Amino acid sequence: MSSFKVGHTAMVLAAGFGTRMRPLTDLTPKPLIKVAGKSIIDYGIDHLRKAGVSKAVVNAHYLPEQIVAWSKTISDPEIMISDETDAILDTGGGIARALPLLGSAPFFVLNSDSFWIDKDAPALQRLREAWDDKMDCLLLLCDPKNTTGYSGDGDFALASDGQIKPQTTNGLAYIGAYLVHPRLFENAPDGKFSMWRMWEKAMAKNSFYGLVHEGHWLHVGTPDAIAEAESALQRF
Repeated sequence: MSSFKVGHTAMVLAAGFGTRMRPLTDLTPKPLIKVAGKSIIDYGIDHLRKAGVSKAVVNAHYLPEQIVAWSKTISDPEIMISDETDAILDTGGGIARALPLLGSAPFFVLNSDSFWIDKDAPALQRLREAWDDKMDCLLLLCDPKNTTGYSGDGDFALASDGQIKPQTTNGLAYIGAYLVHPRLFENAPDGKFSMWRMWEKAMAKNSFYGLVHEGHWLHVGTPDAIAEAESALQRF
């Protein structure tokens, strides 16, 4: 068994091409694009540090040398690179490749192209405290009214027992952070696959849960969204 407790390691997804962020991503990987003078990925690292995460695994495919150089500037938490330069593996495949580095306890997963503002209790600590071993995955969700840069009408519906199902109208937005147990990846396919495949597996097992974020979420998907996010940071 791993010596790490729930949520003391994390996976940060940083391998994508950032095509919607072009031309800014022609020469810079999307996680290193700056918002209010700070790289987007650093907002997530700040949350991990605040939550006491001891090790973060960051995958790298597009312009990987820049991700590696960035990782060398971070001392807390420990950053390990999961090399995906041979092939883009998508969200599920990227996590599956990194599993040997993540340990046997539930770990956080963060997208590196969005971040959030906590209201009171830190969101990652709330996820950790809400975790129950009946869960295979616990997603952080947000009311679309409390988001910036999100144009959808929701992704999931939350039941009274905390389980979630897809719902794209009048739903809650998935905001790029969750806890997941490595057992969910048992018999996962090799190579490229979406994390949706694992989420569907968790739904079938009634082990797919959600928690509503109490603060504000900022999605930075296009160049225009940078100014929107910077404005929101000044308001909250």
